[in-house]
Amino acid sequence: MPLEAGLLEILACPACHAPLKETDTELVCTASGTDCGLAYPVRDDIPVLLVDEARRPA
Repeated sequence: MPLEAGLLEILACPACHAPLKETDTELVCTASGTDCGLAYPVRDDIPVLLVDEARRPA
């Protein structure tokens, strides 16, 4: 599920506005020192950046 590098550079976490990093099936918030860390799913190569759809960190 590789996203274009330019797209990944401009995407940010909708909850805290931190950058996102790409994993195999989701985009994960990289906020450090906060409780965010939400993981947003990618479905059919489209990031679903809705807080209600995000998975909370374990």
